[in-house]
Amino acid sequence: MRPTGLEGKTALVTGAGGGIGQVVARLLVEEGANVLATDFDVEGLAALADLPADRVTTAALDVRDSSAVDALVEAHERDAGPIDLGVSVAGILSTDLVTETSDATWRNVFAVNSDGVFHVMRALAKRMKERRRGALVTVSSNAAGIPRHAMAAYAASKAAATMFTRCLGLELAPFGIRCNIVAPGSTLTPMQTGMWADETGAEKVIAGSLEAFKSGIPLGKLATPQDIAEAVVFLLSDRAGHITMSDLYVDGGATLRG
Repeated sequence: MRPTGLEGKTALVTGAGGGIGQVVARLLVEEGANVLATDFDVEGLAALADLPADRVTTAALDVRDSSAVDALVEAHERDAGPIDLGVSVAGILSTDLVTETSDATWRNVFAVNSDGVFHVMRALAKRMKERRRGALVTVSSNAAGIPRHAMAAYAASKAAATMFTRCLGLELAPFGIRCNIVAPGSTLTPMQTGMWADETGAEKVIAGSLEAFKSGIPLGKLATPQDIAEAVVFLLSDRAGHITMSDLYVDGGATLRG
């Protein structure tokens, strides 16, 4: 098997307590990396207890708090060594109409989905820049590139995170650091299933909705967290060594774009 270049490296993963983030952490360990797995939901991180204790460190982290992010990165680099890879997965959803979106909801969605990405990537970029190596991936959404009914706050926050990551990639490219985005479509996670009214939820998502101006999924199936995590790990690996500032849609063709 061809090497991926991930063995022995250390990756910080946010949102690792469940869904896509948890599978990213698991795949990185399978590839030989060490993982600093973080989440606001400490109980969710307990699901990683079956992984080798010497390969995974878990820590509670509120990505909205820039001081907490900086402190965690500084402490890990001081005590355990440099962080070579970063994956920002932590995110929250809002399905309110614009006219029903409160100031508090808008600000909290951006605080997690946009500010959180900024806080994590800035903290890592400062250190990676000095070492002139590293790779960063933001898990955004295909909603960042297409209007979605009753998802203005979510879509706008993901669009901001996407463009931030591309701009960061432009700044860090001269230092050999790659920054990419993975944009999932509908994926079998609690965030997705929480929007379903009944057992026909998956079928309706796959078919699309004319009323909501939402296209279906040409591949005829929902993504799994594994589908998304595989794309993330690929972009972190040496196999994607000449890819940066890319926005990779992993949505089964739902947005009819690459």
